Amino acid sequence: MRPKELKTWTGGVAQLLALSAGRSRLLGLSQWLQQVCPVDHFVLFVYEGNHRPLDLFDTFPADVRHVYVEDYQVGPYLLDPFYLACTRNQAAGLWRLRQFAPDHFYLGEYYQTYYQQTGLTEEIAFFVDLDDGAKAVLSLMRGTRSPAYSRDELQWLDCARPVVEQVVREAWELRRAQPRPARDLDYKIREAFDQFGAQLLTPREQEIVQLLLRGHSSASVAEQLDISPGTVKIHRKNIYAKLGIGSQSELLGLFIRELAGQDDGGEMHATG
Repeated sequence: MRPKELKTWTGGVAQLLALSAGRSRLLGLSQWLQQVCPVDHFVLFVYEGNHRPLDLFDTFPADVRHVYVEDYQVGPYLLDPFYLACTRNQAAGLWRLRQFAPDHFYLGEYYQTYYQQTGLTEEIAFFVDLDDGAKAVLSLMRGTRSPAYSRDELQWLDCARPVVEQVVREAWELRRAQPRPARDLDYKIREAFDQFGAQLLTPREQEIVQLLLRGHSSASVAEQLDISPGTVKIHRKNIYAKLGIGSQSELLGLFIRELAGQDDGGEMHATG
């Protein structure tokens, strides 16, 4: 960024903070960040306790919003590396999705079957700590026609962190005063994930299923569970047979269908 552009960008902070806190200022924030580098989509999710992700702000067109937001909130967020990083209390900062993704994330079925529908090729995000252990994640998404974020772009964006954090926290303070619908509580969704296939699978097989769904390869599963890759292969064969499926893509499909059934209030059970 040249000196003249830098002056315009830093001067824009005053204009940004003059906007009303909440959606107006979040929209202004997205436009201000666009002066540093192009971004195809912004989305701000808040992960709070036992609630499903709250979409506090986004710039998605209406025709694709259901994929990015509504489908995501039904259950796929449980497999999202950013969400999982929040559950591990990841430090605030600017992070790339690939820093948290398992070894086979971009080859795995969550990416191939769900994430790839979004048309994204790269995602970075500001992690912001909120009160009571909640975390906000402001994602900056780029699609297939856009290049990866450069080192210079990441450095400039990191300089914007104090402004991003202030705007996000103010928006959250406004929103948290509003009661959330009872359906936003996701105890059942999390329990469904933890108990997926419990009627048919052993506890060890359930552990393997959860790692596979999150994008771990057989080698990574073996390392995580301190067992041999050959043992993992045997377990996978048994898992597929018990669930009546033939591939990892069918495993993810079964998982998503059961989450959708849970969201509708139905009983969750594996099919054999």
